[in-house]
Amino acid sequence: MRLPLRLLAAFVASVLIAFAALVPASLTARPAAKAPAAARQTVRPALWKVADGDTTIWLFGTIHALPARLPWLSGPIARALGNADELVTEIPETDPAQMQAAVIANAMLPTGQTLRGQLAPADAARLEQALAGFGLPPEAFDRFEPWYAAVALSTLPLAKQGYSADNGVDERIAAEMRARGKPRTGLETADDQLRMFDSLPAEVQTRYLHEVLESLPTLNRQLEEMVRAWQAGQADRLAELLNAEEDDPRMVQTLLTDRNRAWAGWVAKRLNRPGVVFMAVGAGHLAGKDSVQDMLRARGIAVARVQ
Repeated sequence: MRLPLRLLAAFVASVLIAFAALVPASLTARPAAKAPAAARQTVRPALWKVADGDTTIWLFGTIHALPARLPWLSGPIARALGNADELVTEIPETDPAQMQAAVIANAMLPTGQTLRGQLAPADAARLEQALAGFGLPPEAFDRFEPWYAAVALSTLPLAKQGYSADNGVDERIAAEMRARGKPRTGLETADDQLRMFDSLPAEVQTRYLHEVLESLPTLNRQLEEMVRAWQAGQADRLAELLNAEEDDPRMVQTLLTDRNRAWAGWVAKRLNRPGVVFMAVGAGHLAGKDSVQDMLRARGIAVARVQ
């Protein structure tokens, strides 16, 4: 399994914020690493357009954590954003207190239970070894459900390599629109997103954590390959990397297919009102089979690739 299991933290907005909500900054603070070589290449991420007589909706796939100084906001993307009346992202700007409440409601184990107590001995040992490698105590994630520990572990090596939500596409776009006084809305709430993970069966969550633990040695290399595909606008290649070997239909249905269908419905409804919308969602939702574009075409709505 690849997306959403191994590198989900880079593609789902709320999980990066959620990690920061309850874990002290001192546990994740690391010197910023030099941006990967991929960041120094030409950057032309994919951009799509949906339009009728009086409405234009731009579809842009984001990566929620990136290295610093990746020059993606230029050309057609900059023009589309500059002409937009409103920004639509996966989640709206969320107050830290709201995020903390969402984490407590959706990511915490019941009193008396511990994460390591739910794992097979081999995975508990792997978890302790991984935490020690990041200078964290073995009980660091004992309060949390397996999905949250998996996300957190995915985030730590990315931060060590210089990847940050502060450098991510969402934050940059939001800052641009905020400076222009334009409104931002969300397709979901942070609580909606975290509840999706919480709703996954225990065995699926545990398997997710198992695979993250196994993939940690190669996680950075995998993400850099995905970033290269994203920045080159290679949507088909990105879909291949994200979905290769995905074999858990429950994860796919919950985290991708159902949401893509709902978002396509939002686009179809939004076309009934005039205006220019810049819609920025995780890149995995705009690539491959059952993407948002596929769902729109199934509704008879044309989608044009612009870049």
